[in-house]
Amino acid sequence: MMKVGLYSITYSGTWYKGELLSIKEMIRKAKALGYESIEIDLKRPHGFPLDLDEKARTEIREFAESEGIEIPAVAGNNNFVSPIPEQRENELLMLHEQIRLASDLGAKVLRIFAAWRGVTYRDGIATYDMILNYEKNQYPDTTKLERWNWARECIKEGSEWAEKYKVILALQNHRPLIENYEDMLDMVREVGSDYLKCCLDAPCEPCQDDDYLIEAVRKTGNLQVLSHFNGEWTKDSKGEVVYIKHRPDVIIANYPVFIKALKEIGYDGYINYEFCHPALRDHQAAGIDYIDEQAAYALEYMRKLIQST
Repeated sequence: MMKVGLYSITYSGTWYKGELLSIKEMIRKAKALGYESIEIDLKRPHGFPLDLDEKARTEIREFAESEGIEIPAVAGNNNFVSPIPEQRENELLMLHEQIRLASDLGAKVLRIFAAWRGVTYRDGIATYDMILNYEKNQYPDTTKLERWNWARECIKEGSEWAEKYKVILALQNHRPLIENYEDMLDMVREVGSDYLKCCLDAPCEPCQDDDYLIEAVRKTGNLQVLSHFNGEWTKDSKGEVVYIKHRPDVIIANYPVFIKALKEIGYDGYINYEFCHPALRDHQAAGIDYIDEQAAYALEYMRKLIQST
């Protein structure tokens, strides 16, 4: 049976107005809400490797165990497509430290990006508005083929470190560079390591048709080691949690078909909730109470879907 976890980006203070939670507070929050695990984001304020010495790593692992909360995965935010060798080397250094941290925390999986675009902040809250423009113009004198090959070289090197530390890298089907599940599978195949597998997320796919998603899950098959879901929810007049389109440009993920397909291939790993977009109420920044509400609704929705599908 699939398990539902909570990705720490949700309570990092990135997307809402107000207090952020420390890792220990995050573990308590996950437990209070009823989640079975946390996935730690490996950047500040949560899991930046330089902020966590050996003692801190041991304390986090032991505290999670004492609270009955697993740490099955951690999440990197990687960008291996710069034409500047020094920048790619910096990213490789970070990847190496993320792998070491995953091992120290007892996490079996490290989610990676091929070319994460990052975020910028306005009035203390993250936004994608500026970075989407930077993404289009970031490397104007490079080709997609060049960027692909740089990413493949870096991920291949990282996979060798992952084997040393017995940590699985899970490449997410997330833009840019990786545009869909086929790109994800191509990269995994070309790297050719048993320590590089997949993090197939339904919302990242450009098409949500039933047949398309079923094919994506089937082709990924036993390479699937981690997944995420996001979005927003409300309750209808009957008190049932309902998945909603919170912005006009948002893709409504076909979760019922995706979960059914995952169950059919025998996936029994984690699917982790992430609130990873600006939290707004009436075009004003929402506080942590809204995140609490959404995290609770998301868990109720996904657990019911897993049980009933």
